[in-house]
Amino acid sequence: MASIRRTVMGRRSPEPATVGCVHYAFATRSRETENRAMTIRLCPTSRLSTLLGLGLSVLGALVQPSCGGPPLQRFERTEPSMGTSFRIVAYASDPVRAESLIADAFERIAAIEHTLTDWNPDSELSRLSRQSDVGAPTARIPVSDDLFAVLWEARRLASRTSGAFDPTIGPFVRLWRRARRQGELPSLARIAEARRAVGWQHLALDPETSTVRLHAERMRLDLGGIAKGWALDEALAVLRRGGIDHALVDGGGDVAVRGAPPGRSQWRIALRPFGDEGPECFVSLTDAAVATSGDRYRFVEIDGERYSHLIDPQTGLGTTVPRAVSVIAPTGAEADALATALVVGGEELAGTLGEVPGIRVFLWTVENDGSLPCDEAELSRLIEGSQAADGTARLERPRPENRTGSPN
Repeated sequence: MASIRRTVMGRRSPEPATVGCVHYAFATRSRETENRAMTIRLCPTSRLSTLLGLGLSVLGALVQPSCGGPPLQRFERTEPSMGTSFRIVAYASDPVRAESLIADAFERIAAIEHTLTDWNPDSELSRLSRQSDVGAPTARIPVSDDLFAVLWEARRLASRTSGAFDPTIGPFVRLWRRARRQGELPSLARIAEARRAVGWQHLALDPETSTVRLHAERMRLDLGGIAKGWALDEALAVLRRGGIDHALVDGGGDVAVRGAPPGRSQWRIALRPFGDEGPECFVSLTDAAVATSGDRYRFVEIDGERYSHLIDPQTGLGTTVPRAVSVIAPTGAEADALATALVVGGEELAGTLGEVPGIRVFLWTVENDGSLPCDEAELSRLIEGSQAADGTARLERPRPENRTGSPN
């Protein structure tokens, strides 16, 4: 019988699980908040609409009057950016102020895209990469505060994941885009040539001067695995500075939240890591983010082998294990980058990151074929019965018969 193996990792709460829901507690950390306790609830649900990407549906609450103040109204707006759709939901009492802040948040997202994209040869990131074409190591290159801050976080997370997430992976990405267009793998010679310019250790940052040095020739920085999460954080920061304490930003299925909807203690979010056919489970969170990564929609089949669009920095090729990962983290940038890394690093890396305070990992691995029920009582029983000494829960689940997708 075919199965999906679901691995749930993190520090377990002493509170017993209720039927159909499993509760976990951990401390959150973010740029804007002090350490605080957070409870995450994982449980199945019935039908929810599917958003872009790997499918993540958001349920808010009915607007209720805030204590001692005017009633909060719900404001929502969606705009395209970074090759997907961004959606902002905010609760505020002043309509004019709310609409203005939401517009400012979208402007911030657009500015981040303009700085960090590698598709635009005139972006600051592209111009920085080209500095290595004339020789390496480069001189110290001044960059904007935005770019330096993202590179600093990207390098930190590359180190934490032992390179499973790597912001210097651009040369491999270029090869893989070509491979997907032509339907053939890159040659070993091309991979070897690209490998010389890949490695997060080649990226040197000086926080005193906000300068960058590139220590390999023809490096191509690629922040696709963190930029969307960074944009979520920055959009929320715009809203927070404007006095909005109840907001959600969704970027193609990755979500960052502040506070909770009026009358609720948390935002409730449904994860669908394998799209419409796969499992559908809730997490509830506040002042945190969740990101999901996998090969559900973006893959290519070459010579009978299925390759993800997510590249393993060790091989230079798309990953071949059909896997999806959801990560809850204090910030969108962390959730985004770690979800990408865990598709590459799998259970070994998940076991390591699951012990980090504030990080929660849900790992789904498709092994064969079959169907995929998500029964509430059964899910709770399986998690309770499979809890291992290391804090992981391995759940055996049949896989849906049909998994469709197309290379983008």
